[in-house]
Amino acid sequence: MYLQELQLRDFRNYSAADLTLGRGINVLLGENAQGKTNLLEAIYALALTRSHRTANDHDLINWQAKTAQLRGRVVKASGTTPLELTFSRQGKRAKINHLEQARLSQYVGQLNVILFAPEDLAIVKGAPTVRRRFMDMEFGQMNPRYLYNLSQYRTLLKQRNRYLKDLQHHKQHDLLFLGVLSDQLAAYGAEIIYQRLTMLKKLEHWAQAIHAEISQHRETLAFHYATQVAADQLSDPKTICAALTALYKKQRDKELYQGTTLIGPHRDDLHFQVNDKNVQTFGSQGQQRTTALSVKLAEIDLMKEETGEYPVLLLDDVLSELDDARQTHLLTAIQDKVQTFITTTSLSGITRQLIKDPTIFHVSGGTVVADDASADSASTE
Repeated sequence: MYLQELQLRDFRNYSAADLTLGRGINVLLGENAQGKTNLLEAIYALALTRSHRTANDHDLINWQAKTAQLRGRVVKASGTTPLELTFSRQGKRAKINHLEQARLSQYVGQLNVILFAPEDLAIVKGAPTVRRRFMDMEFGQMNPRYLYNLSQYRTLLKQRNRYLKDLQHHKQHDLLFLGVLSDQLAAYGAEIIYQRLTMLKKLEHWAQAIHAEISQHRETLAFHYATQVAADQLSDPKTICAALTALYKKQRDKELYQGTTLIGPHRDDLHFQVNDKNVQTFGSQGQQRTTALSVKLAEIDLMKEETGEYPVLLLDDVLSELDDARQTHLLTAIQDKVQTFITTTSLSGITRQLIKDPTIFHVSGGTVVADDASADSASTE
Protein backbone atom coordinates (compact mmCIF):
# COMPACT_ATOMS: atom_id res chain seq x y z
CA MET A 1 0.00 0.00 0.00
CA TYR A 2 1.18 3.49 -0.77
CA LEU A 3 -0.22 6.99 -1.20
CA GLN A 4 0.34 8.05 -4.80
CA GLU A 5 -1.13 11.56 -4.66
CA LEU A 6 -2.12 14.03 -1.94
CA GLN A 7 -4.15 17.21 -2.32
CA LEU A 8 -4.81 19.77 0.41
CA ARG A 9 -7.29 22.63 0.27
CA ASP A 10 -7.44 25.12 3.16
CA PHE A 11 -5.93 22.63 5.58
CA ARG A 12 -3.99 24.27 8.44
CA ASN A 13 -1.55 26.76 6.86
CA TYR A 14 -1.99 25.37 3.33
CA SER A 15 -4.40 27.15 1.00
CA ALA A 16 -3.58 24.59 -1.70
CA ALA A 17 -1.03 21.85 -2.27
CA ASP A 18 -0.90 19.07 -4.86
CA LEU A 19 1.78 16.43 -4.41
CA THR A 20 2.87 13.41 -6.40
CA LEU A 21 4.55 11.15 -3.88
CA GLY A 22 7.36 8.61 -4.09
CA ARG A 23 6.73 4.96 -3.31
CA GLY A 24 9.80 4.79 -1.07
CA ILE A 25 11.10 7.40 1.33
CA ASN A 26 9.72 10.94 1.08
CA VAL A 27 11.66 13.64 2.93
CA LEU A 28 9.85 16.82 3.97
CA LEU A 29 12.66 19.33 4.40
CA GLY A 30 12.31 22.78 5.97
CA GLU A 31 12.72 25.00 9.00
CA ASN A 32 10.49 24.66 12.04
CA ALA A 33 6.91 26.02 11.97
CA GLN A 34 6.71 25.98 8.16
CA GLY A 35 4.14 23.19 7.76
CA LYS A 36 6.08 19.91 7.65
CA THR A 37 4.11 18.34 10.49
CA ASN A 38 0.88 19.67 8.99
CA LEU A 39 1.53 17.51 5.91
CA LEU A 40 1.97 14.41 8.07
CA GLU A 41 -1.17 15.39 9.96
CA ALA A 42 -3.03 15.61 6.64
CA ILE A 43 -2.00 12.06 5.71
CA TYR A 44 -2.92 10.80 9.18
CA ALA A 45 -6.30 12.54 9.04
CA LEU A 46 -6.98 11.23 5.53
CA ALA A 47 -6.48 7.72 6.94
CA LEU A 48 -8.24 8.00 10.30
CA THR A 49 -10.64 10.97 9.81
CA ARG A 50 -9.09 12.75 12.78
CA SER A 51 -5.94 14.55 13.81
CA HIS A 52 -3.29 13.13 16.11
CA ARG A 53 -2.62 16.64 17.47
CA THR A 54 -6.04 18.04 18.33
CA ALA A 55 -9.48 16.74 19.21
CA ASN A 56 -11.09 19.83 17.66
CA ASP A 57 -11.58 19.40 13.89
CA HIS A 58 -12.11 23.16 13.56
CA ASP A 59 -8.37 23.62 14.22
CA LEU A 60 -7.67 21.88 10.91
CA ILE A 61 -9.52 24.46 8.81
CA ASN A 62 -7.52 27.41 7.53
CA TRP A 63 -8.70 30.49 9.43
CA GLN A 64 -9.66 32.20 6.17
CA ALA A 65 -11.89 29.31 5.01
CA LYS A 66 -15.09 27.54 6.02
CA THR A 67 -14.04 24.03 5.02
CA ALA A 68 -10.86 22.00 4.67
CA GLN A 69 -10.54 19.21 2.14
CA LEU A 70 -8.10 16.33 1.75
CA ARG A 71 -7.88 14.07 -1.27
CA GLY A 72 -5.62 11.12 -1.85
CA ARG A 73 -5.10 8.23 -4.22
CA VAL A 74 -4.21 4.97 -2.50
CA VAL A 75 -2.59 2.14 -4.45
CA LYS A 76 -2.94 -1.43 -3.19
CA ALA A 77 -2.43 -4.84 -4.72
CA SER A 78 -6.17 -4.89 -5.43
CA GLY A 79 -6.17 -1.57 -7.32
CA THR A 80 -6.31 2.20 -6.88
CA THR A 81 -8.78 3.92 -4.56
CA PRO A 82 -9.53 7.67 -4.47
CA LEU A 83 -10.23 8.98 -0.96
CA GLU A 84 -11.75 12.30 0.03
CA LEU A 85 -12.30 13.87 3.45
CA THR A 86 -13.97 17.23 4.11
CA PHE A 87 -13.98 19.09 7.43
CA SER A 88 -16.56 21.83 8.06
CA ARG A 89 -18.17 23.58 11.01
CA GLN A 90 -21.06 21.11 10.69
CA GLY A 91 -18.89 17.98 10.83
CA LYS A 92 -16.96 15.85 8.36
CA ARG A 93 -17.76 13.83 5.25
CA ALA A 94 -15.76 10.94 3.86
CA LYS A 95 -15.84 9.47 0.36
CA ILE A 96 -14.41 6.26 -1.09
CA ASN A 97 -14.30 6.10 -4.89
CA HIS A 98 -16.31 9.35 -4.91
CA LEU A 99 -19.15 7.72 -2.92
CA GLU A 100 -20.00 9.30 0.42
CA GLN A 101 -19.90 6.91 3.38
CA ALA A 102 -22.80 6.82 5.83
CA ARG A 103 -20.46 6.04 8.72
CA LEU A 104 -16.85 7.01 9.24
CA SER A 105 -16.15 3.48 10.50
CA GLN A 106 -16.82 2.27 6.93
CA TYR A 107 -14.09 4.60 5.69
CA VAL A 108 -11.31 3.90 8.20
CA GLY A 109 -8.98 1.15 7.01
CA GLN A 110 -8.77 2.24 3.36
CA LEU A 111 -5.42 3.84 4.11
CA ASN A 112 -3.41 2.45 7.02
CA VAL A 113 -0.77 4.63 8.65
CA ILE A 114 1.67 4.38 11.53
CA LEU A 115 2.86 7.63 13.09
CA PHE A 116 6.09 7.81 15.08
CA ALA A 117 6.94 11.13 16.72
CA PRO A 118 9.12 12.09 19.71
CA GLU A 119 6.02 12.27 21.90
CA ASP A 120 5.35 8.61 21.09
CA LEU A 121 7.84 7.78 23.81
CA ALA A 122 4.79 8.48 25.98
CA ILE A 123 3.48 5.11 24.81
CA VAL A 124 6.10 3.67 27.14
CA LYS A 125 6.42 6.23 29.93
CA GLY A 126 3.20 8.24 29.68
CA ALA A 127 -0.20 7.89 31.32
CA PRO A 128 -2.43 4.83 30.78
CA THR A 129 -4.80 6.86 28.60
CA VAL A 130 -1.98 7.24 26.04
CA ARG A 131 -1.54 3.49 25.76
CA ARG A 132 -5.30 2.89 25.55
CA ARG A 133 -5.51 5.41 22.72
CA PHE A 134 -2.56 3.70 21.03
CA MET A 135 -4.32 0.32 21.13
CA ASP A 136 -7.64 1.74 19.97
CA MET A 137 -6.22 3.71 17.04
CA GLU A 138 -3.93 0.98 15.75
CA PHE A 139 -6.19 -2.02 16.26
CA GLY A 140 -9.16 -0.07 14.90
CA GLN A 141 -7.33 0.40 11.60
CA MET A 142 -6.64 -3.31 11.30
CA ASN A 143 -9.97 -4.69 12.48
CA PRO A 144 -13.34 -3.09 11.56
CA ARG A 145 -15.03 -5.25 14.20
CA TYR A 146 -12.83 -3.75 16.90
CA LEU A 147 -13.72 -0.26 15.71
CA TYR A 148 -17.44 -1.10 15.81
CA ASN A 149 -17.26 -2.57 19.32
CA LEU A 150 -15.28 0.44 20.52
CA SER A 151 -17.83 2.86 19.09
CA GLN A 152 -20.73 1.02 20.73
CA TYR A 153 -18.85 0.78 24.02
CA ARG A 154 -18.10 4.50 24.13
CA THR A 155 -21.72 5.38 23.41
CA LEU A 156 -22.98 3.09 26.18
CA LEU A 157 -20.28 4.28 28.57
CA LYS A 158 -21.42 7.89 28.20
CA GLN A 159 -25.03 6.82 28.73
CA ARG A 160 -24.19 4.77 31.81
CA ASN A 161 -22.05 7.54 33.32
CA ARG A 162 -24.88 10.06 32.83
CA TYR A 163 -27.31 7.66 34.50
CA LEU A 164 -24.92 7.09 37.41
CA LYS A 165 -24.70 10.88 37.86
CA ASP A 166 -28.50 11.10 37.83
CA LEU A 167 -28.70 8.34 40.44
CA GLN A 168 -26.02 10.07 42.48
CA HIS A 169 -28.02 13.30 42.50
CA HIS A 170 -31.34 11.46 43.03
CA LYS A 171 -32.70 12.49 39.63
CA GLN A 172 -33.22 8.80 38.83
CA HIS A 173 -34.02 5.85 41.06
CA ASP A 174 -34.40 2.79 38.80
CA LEU A 175 -31.50 0.45 39.54
CA LEU A 176 -32.92 -2.15 37.15
CA PHE A 177 -32.14 0.13 34.21
CA LEU A 178 -28.59 0.52 35.54
CA GLY A 179 -28.36 -3.27 35.39
CA VAL A 180 -29.49 -3.27 31.76
CA LEU A 181 -26.83 -0.71 30.87
CA SER A 182 -24.24 -2.73 32.78
CA ASP A 183 -25.09 -5.91 30.87
CA GLN A 184 -24.84 -4.14 27.51
CA LEU A 185 -21.59 -2.43 28.46
CA ALA A 186 -20.10 -5.70 29.67
CA ALA A 187 -20.87 -7.41 26.36
CA TYR A 188 -19.03 -4.83 24.26
CA GLY A 189 -16.30 -4.40 26.88
CA ALA A 190 -15.62 -8.13 26.81
CA GLU A 191 -15.17 -8.09 23.04
CA ILE A 192 -12.72 -5.18 23.27
CA ILE A 193 -10.65 -6.81 26.01
CA TYR A 194 -10.49 -10.12 24.16
CA GLN A 195 -9.56 -8.44 20.87
CA ARG A 196 -6.88 -6.37 22.61
CA LEU A 197 -5.39 -9.49 24.16
CA THR A 198 -5.40 -11.27 20.80
CA MET A 199 -3.79 -8.38 18.91
CA LEU A 200 -1.26 -7.66 21.68
CA LYS A 201 -0.07 -11.26 21.61
CA LYS A 202 0.63 -10.92 17.88
CA LEU A 203 2.25 -7.49 18.32
CA GLU A 204 4.42 -8.83 21.15
CA HIS A 205 5.66 -11.62 18.87
CA TRP A 206 6.95 -9.13 16.28
CA ALA A 207 8.25 -6.65 18.86
CA GLN A 208 10.25 -9.26 20.80
CA ALA A 209 12.36 -10.20 17.78
CA ILE A 210 13.00 -6.54 16.88
CA HIS A 211 13.87 -5.57 20.45
CA ALA A 212 16.26 -8.50 20.80
CA GLU A 213 18.07 -7.47 17.63
CA ILE A 214 18.35 -3.79 18.60
CA SER A 215 19.62 -4.69 22.08
CA GLN A 216 22.03 -7.27 20.59
CA HIS A 217 20.10 -10.01 22.40
CA ARG A 218 20.89 -8.59 25.83
CA GLU A 219 17.25 -7.79 26.59
CA THR A 220 13.90 -9.55 26.38
CA LEU A 221 10.70 -7.56 25.85
CA ALA A 222 7.30 -8.70 27.11
CA PHE A 223 3.80 -7.18 27.19
CA HIS A 224 1.35 -7.36 30.08
CA TYR A 225 -2.26 -6.28 29.66
CA ALA A 226 -3.48 -4.92 32.98
CA THR A 227 -7.21 -5.36 33.57
CA GLN A 228 -9.46 -5.84 36.59
CA VAL A 229 -10.73 -9.11 35.12
CA ALA A 230 -8.87 -12.04 36.70
CA ALA A 231 -6.31 -13.80 34.51
CA ASP A 232 -8.19 -17.11 34.64
CA GLN A 233 -11.32 -15.38 33.27
CA LEU A 234 -9.75 -14.01 30.07
CA SER A 235 -10.15 -17.14 27.94
CA ASP A 236 -13.04 -15.95 25.72
CA PRO A 237 -15.53 -13.04 25.38
CA LYS A 238 -18.35 -14.92 27.13
CA THR A 239 -16.24 -15.57 30.23
CA ILE A 240 -14.91 -12.01 30.25
CA CYS A 241 -18.47 -10.67 29.95
CA ALA A 242 -19.59 -12.70 32.96
CA ALA A 243 -16.60 -11.43 34.94
CA LEU A 244 -17.33 -7.79 34.05
CA THR A 245 -21.00 -8.22 34.99
CA ALA A 246 -19.97 -9.60 38.39
CA LEU A 247 -17.53 -6.71 38.90
CA TYR A 248 -20.24 -4.14 38.12
CA LYS A 249 -22.46 -5.70 40.77
CA LYS A 250 -19.60 -5.79 43.28
CA GLN A 251 -18.64 -2.16 42.64
CA ARG A 252 -22.20 -0.79 42.34
CA ASP A 253 -22.23 1.16 45.61
CA LYS A 254 -18.81 2.67 44.89
CA GLU A 255 -19.85 3.65 41.35
CA LEU A 256 -23.06 5.20 42.68
CA TYR A 257 -21.06 7.19 45.22
CA GLN A 258 -18.55 8.43 42.61
CA GLY A 259 -21.06 8.79 39.78
CA THR A 260 -18.86 7.10 37.17
CA THR A 261 -18.03 3.69 35.69
CA LEU A 262 -14.97 2.21 37.41
CA ILE A 263 -14.73 -1.11 35.56
CA GLY A 264 -14.00 -1.89 31.91
CA PRO A 265 -11.45 -1.55 29.10
CA HIS A 266 -11.53 2.26 29.42
CA ARG A 267 -9.68 1.73 32.72
CA ASP A 268 -7.20 -0.90 31.54
CA ASP A 269 -3.51 -0.42 30.79
CA LEU A 270 -0.61 -1.97 28.91
CA HIS A 271 2.71 -2.58 30.65
CA PHE A 272 6.03 -3.20 28.91
CA GLN A 273 8.62 -5.34 30.64
CA VAL A 274 12.31 -5.58 29.77
CA ASN A 275 14.13 -8.46 31.43
CA ASP A 276 11.09 -8.91 33.69
CA LYS A 277 11.18 -5.29 34.94
CA ASN A 278 8.57 -2.64 34.21
CA VAL A 279 10.32 -0.40 31.70
CA GLN A 280 7.93 2.49 32.42
CA THR A 281 9.15 2.64 36.02
CA PHE A 282 12.59 1.04 36.08
CA GLY A 283 13.86 1.28 32.50
CA SER A 284 16.60 3.63 31.39
CA GLN A 285 15.85 6.26 28.74
CA GLY A 286 17.66 4.08 26.22
CA GLN A 287 15.52 1.06 27.11
CA GLN A 288 12.37 3.17 26.85
CA ARG A 289 13.40 4.43 23.40
CA THR A 290 14.25 0.91 22.23
CA THR A 291 10.89 -0.36 23.49
CA ALA A 292 8.97 2.42 21.71
CA LEU A 293 10.91 1.83 18.47
CA SER A 294 10.37 -1.94 18.70
CA VAL A 295 6.62 -1.50 19.18
CA LYS A 296 6.33 0.90 16.25
CA LEU A 297 8.33 -1.31 13.89
CA ALA A 298 6.33 -4.33 15.05
CA GLU A 299 3.14 -2.52 14.02
CA ILE A 300 4.36 -2.52 10.42
CA ASP A 301 4.65 -6.30 10.35
CA LEU A 302 1.40 -6.79 12.26
CA MET A 303 -0.54 -4.60 9.83
CA LYS A 304 0.90 -6.56 6.93
CA GLU A 305 -0.14 -9.80 8.66
CA GLU A 306 -3.67 -8.56 9.43
CA THR A 307 -4.51 -6.62 6.25
CA GLY A 308 -2.22 -8.11 3.60
CA GLU A 309 -0.71 -4.68 2.92
CA TYR A 310 2.15 -2.72 4.47
CA PRO A 311 1.02 0.60 6.01
CA VAL A 312 2.37 4.07 5.31
CA LEU A 313 4.92 5.19 7.91
CA LEU A 314 5.04 8.78 9.19
CA LEU A 315 8.20 9.86 11.03
CA ASP A 316 7.79 13.33 12.52
CA ASP A 317 11.26 14.59 13.48
CA VAL A 318 11.88 11.26 15.16
CA LEU A 319 15.32 10.52 13.67
CA SER A 320 16.85 13.38 15.65
CA GLU A 321 15.68 11.62 18.81
CA LEU A 322 17.42 8.35 17.97
CA ASP A 323 21.12 7.55 18.28
CA ASP A 324 23.02 6.23 15.27
CA ALA A 325 22.41 2.57 16.12
CA ARG A 326 18.63 2.94 16.50
CA GLN A 327 18.43 5.25 13.48
CA THR A 328 20.31 2.71 11.39
CA HIS A 329 18.02 -0.09 12.51
CA LEU A 330 14.90 1.93 11.73
CA LEU A 331 16.00 3.01 8.26
CA THR A 332 17.28 -0.44 7.37
CA ALA A 333 13.99 -2.02 8.48
CA ILE A 334 11.83 0.23 6.30
CA GLN A 335 14.01 0.50 3.19
CA ASP A 336 12.36 -0.98 0.08
CA LYS A 337 9.38 -2.16 2.16
CA VAL A 338 7.27 0.72 3.46
CA GLN A 339 6.35 4.09 1.97
CA THR A 340 7.74 6.54 4.50
CA PHE A 341 7.44 10.26 5.17
CA ILE A 342 10.22 11.89 7.19
CA THR A 343 10.17 15.47 8.46
CA THR A 344 13.53 17.07 9.18
CA THR A 345 15.18 20.47 9.24
CA SER A 346 18.38 19.14 7.68
CA LEU A 347 19.46 16.13 5.68
CA SER A 348 22.70 16.13 7.66
CA GLY A 349 20.72 14.74 10.58
CA ILE A 350 19.93 11.58 8.65
CA THR A 351 22.21 8.65 7.94
CA ARG A 352 22.00 9.54 4.25
CA GLN A 353 23.71 6.44 2.93
CA LEU A 354 20.84 4.36 4.31
CA ILE A 355 18.23 6.19 2.24
CA LYS A 356 18.10 5.07 -1.37
CA ASP A 357 16.67 7.52 -3.95
CA PRO A 358 14.55 9.65 -1.60
CA THR A 359 11.83 11.94 -2.91
CA ILE A 360 12.56 15.34 -1.37
CA PHE A 361 10.04 18.14 -0.81
CA HIS A 362 11.05 21.62 0.38
CA VAL A 363 8.49 23.09 2.77
CA SER A 364 8.32 26.80 3.51
CA GLY A 365 5.48 29.01 4.72
CA GLY A 366 2.69 26.64 3.74
CA THR A 367 4.07 25.85 0.29
CA VAL A 368 5.65 22.60 -0.90
CA VAL A 369 8.08 22.35 -3.78
CA ALA A 370 9.44 19.02 -4.98
CA ASP A 371 13.18 18.73 -5.51
CA ASP A 372 13.63 18.50 -9.29
CA ALA A 373 15.74 15.34 -9.29
CA SER A 374 13.60 13.48 -6.78
CA ALA A 375 10.39 14.68 -8.43
CA ASP A 376 11.50 13.17 -11.73
CA SER A 377 12.24 9.92 -9.90
CA ALA A 378 8.83 9.90 -8.18
CA SER A 379 6.96 10.58 -11.41
CA THR A 380 8.51 7.56 -13.09
CA GLU A 381 7.55 5.13 -10.32
